[in-house]
Amino acid sequence: MDELKSVPTIADAIGLEVTKVEEGRVLGKMPVDKRTHQPYGLLHGGASVVLAETLGSVGSHYLVHEQGKAAVGVEVNANHLKSVRDGWVHGEAKLIHRGGKMHVWSIEIRDEFEQLICISRLTVMIIPQPKR
Repeated sequence: MDELKSVPTIADAIGLEVTKVEEGRVLGKMPVDKRTHQPYGLLHGGASVVLAETLGSVGSHYLVHEQGKAAVGVEVNANHLKSVRDGWVHGEAKLIHRGGKMHVWSIEIRDEFEQLICISRLTVMIIPQPKR
């Protein structure tokens, strides 16, 4: 992922941080502030989806990049279970299927009190590394 760090992304714009990457597990956090709020001052569901897709995609990237492959999200869903107004949310992505062409991740997002805020599932397609 080092080669990708120099590329500005939506994660940079909203303050999202990947904090730990292990095979089949990725942790990260995201602030709940004006960058991630919806008009009512609550965490925007789309921001939660960005966190979920980022964590799963990063996890798949690390599993395939040395093979000259890339990982791109092709489907994501999310159930928003509880609202958050401020602080941080923490995501944990766990690999639930590792195929040659597709990975599936389950992502839980929790608030600072470890209450479940959002649960998401991400499907990632494994493709040849695109040329830049």
